Order: sequence, then C-alpha cells, then structure tokens
Amino acid sequence: MTKKSHPVYTMSFASIYPHYITKAEKKGRTKEEVDTIIEWLTGYGTKGLQKVLGDKTDFQTFFKDAPKMNPNRKLITGSVCGVKVQEVKEKTMREIRYLDKLIDELAKGKAMEKILRNK
Repeated sequence: MTKKSHPVYTMSFASIYPHYITKAEKKGRTKEEVDTIIEWLTGYGTKGLQKVLGDKTDFQTFFKDAPKMNPNRKLITGSVCGVKVQEVKEKTMREIRYLDKLIDELAKGKAMEKILRNK
C-alpha cells in the first residue's frame, strides 16, 4: 500500500468499467474495443476481466495483479484531465492514467492500430 493512498485506488474497477463503455459507445465505439484495450494494457482476457468485475477488485489490486502489463504502455503520452500521463510519478496512478488515455483515444475516433502501440 502506498503511503498516502488516493481514493480512486480503493474504488472497484467494476464501478468505473461501465463509464469506459458508455464513453466509447457514445462515440460509436464498442464494449469489445474497450475490452481489447484493457487486454492489451493489462493482459486480462475475457475470463480474467469477468472475474475482476465480479469480485469488485479495487483499482490498485487490478493493476498489481494484472497478468501481463504491456511494456509498450510507456509509449502512451499526452494529457488526461490536464495531466501528462508520462509525467505521473506514482505507479498505480500512472497505470490508471494510461487506461484513461487509451479510452479517450478510442472515444475520439482514433484507429485501434494506433491506440494499441505495438511498435
């Protein structure tokens, strides 16, 4: 546990997940695309994601126990809520911001090949 834990760390991933889907769907994107982004970033496949959602796993544990954090996530740059994701010092918050940024890019119509930085 971090010295001074941010309140979002103890929120369940299941409480935020529907907001990611709603944000994407409002812009004509799909739940499947959201799930693809989550799998790319964390390694959670369909079964793992369903377990996390069902167990109401908190954000901190969601990232700490992720099957395989994608090493290319460090290629994610830009701002979310005025904060440059690449400059966030605290590890868990940086992972959350990476996910937020990817969902933002999806909602803004960016192509999946560009969102999933596979280079």
